[in-house]
Amino acid sequence: LYIPKKGDRLALTLENLPQYRDVIAKYEGNSLEVRDGQIWINGAPANEYTIRQDYYFMMGDNRHNSLDSRYWGFVPEDHIVGKPSFVWMSLDKDKSFPANIRWNRIFSKVK
Repeated sequence: LYIPKKGDRLALTLENLPQYRDVIAKYEGNSLEVRDGQIWINGAPANEYTIRQDYYFMMGDNRHNSLDSRYWGFVPEDHIVGKPSFVWMSLDKDKSFPANIRWNRIFSKVK
């Protein structure tokens, strides 16, 4: 999975368009349509697109049951508010409760 960043020139195909549709149309404000097997951006045929801002993959706090970037796609930089400040919970997946709690990481600062 490639996450686009500002300045990237993406080769557009009908196969990869679903992955970048929201980036091009919703977040970067372009009109986008497919006519007769050809991709059109802002009324002109296009086979590539240059990304205007950085995008991120966001994972929810409950990785198995979260609606996050796996569900709604990349998040544009201008939609991010705030920054992480500390680790709320940290578990070791190879151990069982309560031995799986990594006490030394809980409430530690994010570097």
